[in-house]
This record gives sequence, C-alpha cells and structure tokens, in this order.
Amino acid sequence: MIASPEKNYMSPQEYLEWEERQEVKYEYINGEVFAMTGGTIPHTTIALNLASALKTQLRGGKCRTFMADAKLGISENGPFHYPDVMVSCDPRDKQAIKFIQYPCLIVEVLSPSTEAYDRGGKFMQYRRIVTLQEYVLIDANKVSLDCFRLNDRGLWELHPYEAGDEVHLTSVDFSFPMPSVYEDVQFAI
Repeated sequence: MIASPEKNYMSPQEYLEWEERQEVKYEYINGEVFAMTGGTIPHTTIALNLASALKTQLRGGKCRTFMADAKLGISENGPFHYPDVMVSCDPRDKQAIKFIQYPCLIVEVLSPSTEAYDRGGKFMQYRRIVTLQEYVLIDANKVSLDCFRLNDRGLWELHPYEAGDEVHLTSVDFSFPMPSVYEDVQFAI
C-alpha cells in the first residue's frame, strides 16, 4: 500500500464515486486514499488456494466467499479495505454492490511491507466489525498461519498453526491441512 501523491481529503461518498473511475484500487482511511500495489505470485496463490477451498466448502449455503477485488467497509463511512479473502454469512451482504460490511472471516496474506500494519492498525479497524469472528494472517514467505478468534468473553485469542497442522476455522466450520494453503507455492531462496 502506498500513499496517493495528492493530499486531497475526500468524504466517503466522494471516495466511492472517485474510485469507480480509477484503473487501480485504493483503500480509504480517514479521508485519505492509498493505492494498492500488486502482490507476489506466492501471495496470490495462497489467497486463491484458500478462497477456492472456502468457496467449495460453502457452496449452496448462506455464506459467500470474496477475494481481493471485493471492497470491505468497516462502516458506511469507511475505512474501506480490500482483504485478500473474506466470508460473509450475513443476509445484509447478500445484495451488496459496492462493498461488504458484515464479514465473519477476514484473511490477509502477509507481505514484508504490510505485515506490521496488517497485525496492528488494520486489525484494530477490523475489530470494529461486530460480525467478525476470525481474522487470519498467512505468511507468504514461510509456512505459518495465525488465526485470531473472538472468544465468548469478547477477547481475541491467537491460534497459531505451522506445517503439518490441521487448521479449523470455527466461523465457517471449515478444516483444512496447512499444506493445502501452500499448494503450488515456491518460496524465495
């Protein structure tokens, strides 16, 4: 994510209308827009592997799986982000056109340039979503997945997974072996 060279602050409505005319995607935070940069092949492969598995698992049910081109609005007024993968089971998102607002699961594939923000500021924003039950961070440089799960006391608990583990996403009742997320991924040497 890189800052837009213009420091023109926009209202949420101005952003939504403006971004429709842009050739690249922009996230919107506190009136500022940030261009989304392209990811690596491992990043894209990991997101596609998980999104495909979720889509297959959830087919025919009440939940829908979305990938990186689907915008997420923390509220009607933003911030607006583009998670790598998300799932919404909320009927209010069934007719969404511009952005999803009620996901139960959000997944970000980490890159060195965004990891600190994904773990910190972005997670802080995502926690404002009342329907969110799990936030998953997947490392694109090594086999590692961190699942933050909201417990019954309203606290976020970390559930780390490593190579050989079976991952269980309780928000969508879906289990998968860790290697399946990294299928066809070549790590940099």
